[in-house]
Amino acid sequence: MTRKHRPIAPLRRRGVAAVELGILMIPLLLLVFGSSELGRAVFSYNVLDKTVRDAARHLSQHGPGDATIAGEARCLAVYGNSDCSGSAVAPGLTTAMVTICDASLCPGSHANQLTGLGAVNLVTASVEGYTYNSIVKFVVPSMNFNRISVTMRAQL
Repeated sequence: MTRKHRPIAPLRRRGVAAVELGILMIPLLLLVFGSSELGRAVFSYNVLDKTVRDAARHLSQHGPGDATIAGEARCLAVYGNSDCSGSAVAPGLTTAMVTICDASLCPGSHANQLTGLGAVNLVTASVEGYTYNSIVKFVVPSMNFNRISVTMRAQL
């Protein structure tokens, strides 16, 4: 065999795999961190949505104008229970971020709303101004969630 047709010696190819891994590692790590951080953000949003839904359901089971029930609904939205014990379901969430609206608090939009079958009262529980704080800010920055709100039919 002549020198032209001889395969490349294995010693000359020794570091090629390490160099390729080094080049691909940066985008792969960004992809992994980004997808895990976005998954965390979606999880946080879903937790807030569920607690707000529980608060609206609690309000819909009672008559309008009861300050105790409104306080319990705020606690349900923040702590996941009606007695405000334990830690908040999302970091940085406070009862001041929770807005409650029923037939007595918002009579123009929630009292005696006409439907095709008569009139109903409405209740709304919402969380406003919650900021999701990202752990990996260089991949996914911190973001403000829009108003998370649930409206349900209530007792007359």
